[in-house]
Amino acid sequence: MDTDLLRAFVTVAECEGFSAAGKILCRTQSAVSLQIKRLEDRMGETLFERTSRSVLLTPAGGRLLPYARQMLKLQDEAKRVMGADRQGELIRLGISEEQASAYLPALLPQFSATHPEVRLEVLCDISSTLVHRFQEGLLDAVLAVRHTPTHSGRLLGREPMVWVVAESVDLNAWDSLPLALNPEGCIFRAHAFAALGRDDRQWEVRYTSPSPTGVNVAVQAGLAMTVKTPRSVPPGCHIVGAAQGLPEIGHVDIELHRAPGQMSEAFETFCDALAQIVTHAGSMQSVELVTSTYSA
Repeated sequence: MDTDLLRAFVTVAECEGFSAAGKILCRTQSAVSLQIKRLEDRMGETLFERTSRSVLLTPAGGRLLPYARQMLKLQDEAKRVMGADRQGELIRLGISEEQASAYLPALLPQFSATHPEVRLEVLCDISSTLVHRFQEGLLDAVLAVRHTPTHSGRLLGREPMVWVVAESVDLNAWDSLPLALNPEGCIFRAHAFAALGRDDRQWEVRYTSPSPTGVNVAVQAGLAMTVKTPRSVPPGCHIVGAAQGLPEIGHVDIELHRAPGQMSEAFETFCDALAQIVTHAGSMQSVELVTSTYSA
């Protein structure tokens, strides 16, 4: 079997669409559709049911999918064993700066010890930008805060959003709440606006930065408040909420996007380890938040 055709088949199956699969495979939608037609001709079976709204596996496609994944995995492992890629496999990861600070210190030493030959390329940006680059086939994996539903995102858990100010700040001294936030397009910004829109207090965006450092400097100096997850509260700051008259903000969903065409053992190990670290940290974070709330 032609592994290029199998890779296109697996990618379409996991993306549930030819257009999304084409972006990941760096091919046009028509080229991917032609590959699937060639594979269907070789199999003598229709592999997908196509409607105006969805692309779903047929029973024959469902039977083929696990074998296709296994064959692609074996091909990638054979290339690695035979030294086809002398530089080592490259994994391109998209992740926010705050998530990188929270999760990569535990992940990288653990993964490097078992896969020292694998190279890692890390791109830090806001989640919406990273997901777009993933959909364009420019990243292999993305850890993101969900902004809109996608076919590729696997939900890992939820994180609460909290108001954060410098420990020295007295909120009552502010007639209008000064905010330090990420630019338009950030879901934390959107949730902050929605929460404050339900409240009677005056507020204004005083500082804007795409970088957590740019936001944190203003907050740590006592010049503004911001929205974070509990894992990202900067030094010298603390969480405030209902006790200080602030509205609840809600939560965000954390998801992992994995390129369907990547089947190597190293890539699967990397993604599974990242997911495990994020899930464990999320459960511990919820316990700590509840404990601190009741203690307060």
